Amino acid sequence: MIPLIASDTRGPLGVRHLPRLWLKTLLSAVDQLAPGYKDVRPGFDYMVLEGLNIDPDAARTFLKETKPTYLEFEQWIREQPAVDLSPANIERVNEIVVRRKKSNSSRQAILASVGLPDDGSVTDSILLNALDDWQSVHRELTEPGAADGAHSTER
Repeated sequence: MIPLIASDTRGPLGVRHLPRLWLKTLLSAVDQLAPGYKDVRPGFDYMVLEGLNIDPDAARTFLKETKPTYLEFEQWIREQPAVDLSPANIERVNEIVVRRKKSNSSRQAILASVGLPDDGSVTDSILLNALDDWQSVHRELTEPGAADGAHSTER
């Protein structure tokens, strides 16, 4: 399955990308994550978890072994001894997600895959991920054999 929760989605804690990270890892734990997607790896996942002072490996292990609901995952985060859920830190982590830019090669691959020119008008990583997800869903639904699926980037 393609994780169609956008990176700018927030749960009750108010942390961007956390719901997407949860869904990707849960899908991976039950062998349902679409090819080309990754769970708790460098990128948004690490930036968010490390920004909250959560060990990414511990989060991956908890998610894969426990398979919690999203709210149970947020509760686990609240219980971590070093976690920083202050409003200022959550705002800082959210800004990291919003401001992060993809590499030129990833941006170019996504834009080529969706048929948009690389003219500088689309540089937002959240939008690029969404465009890639939508294109992947369309391909999977309309092209025979696409479920084996190549995505334009590893994410």
